[in-house]
Amino acid sequence: MKAVQVSRFGGPEVLEVVDLDSPQAGPGQVLVDVTAAGVNYADTHATEDSYLRPQRLPFVPGAEVVGRARGGAHDGERVVALLGGGGGYAEQAAAPESVVFGVPEGISDADALALVLQGTTAWHLLRTSTRLGPGQGVVVHAAAGGVGTIAVQLAKQWGAGRVIATASSPEKRELALSLGADVAVDVSGTTSAEDVRDLLREANGGRGVDIVLEMTGGHVFDGSLAALAPLGRLAVYGQASRTQPQPVSPAGLMAHSRTVAGFWLMHAVQAPGGLGPAMEELVSLTRTGRLRPVVGGSYPLASARDAHEALLRRGTTGKLVLTVDR
Repeated sequence: MKAVQVSRFGGPEVLEVVDLDSPQAGPGQVLVDVTAAGVNYADTHATEDSYLRPQRLPFVPGAEVVGRARGGAHDGERVVALLGGGGGYAEQAAAPESVVFGVPEGISDADALALVLQGTTAWHLLRTSTRLGPGQGVVVHAAAGGVGTIAVQLAKQWGAGRVIATASSPEKRELALSLGADVAVDVSGTTSAEDVRDLLREANGGRGVDIVLEMTGGHVFDGSLAALAPLGRLAVYGQASRTQPQPVSPAGLMAHSRTVAGFWLMHAVQAPGGLGPAMEELVSLTRTGRLRPVVGGSYPLASARDAHEALLRRGTTGKLVLTVDR
């Protein structure tokens, strides 16, 4: 089968199209004939070996695929699946049956890929990590990205009082506003935590914010934490800047009754119920038109380098997809 493999660590240039043996489905796994695979910012970390889970060379990146299942409860069905150990950038992939979900009519391949990873991440960030309550103000950083575009919509669906989106270009900010954000601001030009704090509080009418979904790192994390109101919650789910924030002071958290939570989707997969409740609600919202996954680009499998380069240039919106011709 054709696959995109990483044999040395580095940037997009290390993604190489190769011929590999098809994977074998082990106990509790399902083989998927892939029609499309999702591309995530985390994949750019994986090629550098700078993500949460260390990588072993060689490996095939890719955390989620859509296609036809072979075997298991969904045999012959169109499914979307998460892959615990990568392997998505390929014509076939083996997935744990517990994270294989049927894709109903009316949900495109790209939509399904957006929901199973970005969608469930946004769902858990708001439901599990920060426990959004009615009328609370929410900051969504990188609001034009895969998680951000869904988080903005879910926050509005679930009764947020004010949704503040951040994005780096006028086009991206306009997209966030079209998805339901109340205000959109640019923190990309800031150089200090104080600038970020002031921008976010100004966007919230001069008040501290209740919830921040943060995936940038560095001074953006620091300023977002400082912008929280008493009892505010910040959930961090990425570090796109590849820059560490300042250490968090326990005394500082206590002084303002603030909460900092980390989130990695793999832990939600392993929790009781797994991703089932999130996927069920997300699919329902999408089928009824109340949620619109944003697809920002589609690339042939052989052009995975181009997709990574576009991500690293911050030139994309929504979900990126690699397609497999059959």
